[in-house]
Amino acid sequence: MSKRAVLLVNLGSPDSTSVPDVRRYLREFLGDERVLDLPAPLRFALLEGIILRTRPKKSAHAYASIWQPEGSPLIITSRSVRNKLAATLGSETPVYLAMRYGNPSIASVVAQMAADGVTEVLLFPQYPHYAMSSWETVVVKVFEERTKLAPGLQITTVQPFFQDADYIEALYQVTAPHLSQPHDHLLFSYHGIPERHLRKGDSSKAHCTLVADCCTTCSPAHATCYKAQVLATTRALVARAGIAADKHSVSFQSRLAGEPWLSPFTDYELKRLPQVGKKRLLIICPAFVADCLETIEEISEEGRDDFMAAGGESFQQIPCLNDQKPYIEFLAQRVGRWLQQR
Repeated sequence: MSKRAVLLVNLGSPDSTSVPDVRRYLREFLGDERVLDLPAPLRFALLEGIILRTRPKKSAHAYASIWQPEGSPLIITSRSVRNKLAATLGSETPVYLAMRYGNPSIASVVAQMAADGVTEVLLFPQYPHYAMSSWETVVVKVFEERTKLAPGLQITTVQPFFQDADYIEALYQVTAPHLSQPHDHLLFSYHGIPERHLRKGDSSKAHCTLVADCCTTCSPAHATCYKAQVLATTRALVARAGIAADKHSVSFQSRLAGEPWLSPFTDYELKRLPQVGKKRLLIICPAFVADCLETIEEISEEGRDDFMAAGGESFQQIPCLNDQKPYIEFLAQRVGRWLQQR
């Protein structure tokens, strides 16, 4: 008789805020060929020769500013999501949690599932949108470890849910109380990626960044186009919440230097918006389902400082879905569909 389970996978965090732990984490994260997609010798030289000489100390300081007594906010929240989903589903459908980088590792969790007798698993990457550096690398890694550690394990993968009606409703339910507060503007800040990744993900090699209005012109390329998908999420939430066109905009955060990334850049927008009368700001980060370094330190701390220094009067980051009831219900609904199909 088959034993079915759910596997949630998110990005991950260092084991602690110590420089050695952060360096180890960054080596695994930035050493991923789908994150720094350079030829292996060049990736090694850049990572070991430049990045890991300076960035771990700076990143350790950033992590220390958000660290909680129990550890990383991302890990804490992800465990809570796992526990609440497991309680909703019941003991017949166990829920496992892994991180793409750091601990609990995908390899250790796949091995644990095999030891527990799991024969079928629903892989649920905790990314609403496709990107080779997020959703794809999670899926590839899980299948690699399955091949090595549990070749008989059957895997069904949840596709990017960027415009799933239940996901949009969950996003709306979490966002609505904040939208009722006085504000001048709602900024959607999504994680950035290099523009080159859009073209690389376009199997036709004839649409992304090549066709006018490529993100709104219907194309099969949108199945693997991060920008088209984040804009679809924005349109869906704006429509559900009834937000006026002149009351919202989109920007992209967390870029690296060296090549063109998706724009406009969030840090630039946070300095520009007060100058055009948008002094009471709400900001939402729908690329992340759980608050983490990029939302807490980069947006709620550094971003707030930039906005207020530029003349802003109020700044509120709308929390991510985290372990709130609407998100748990969405996850349970998707798992329920899978269980009914089997």
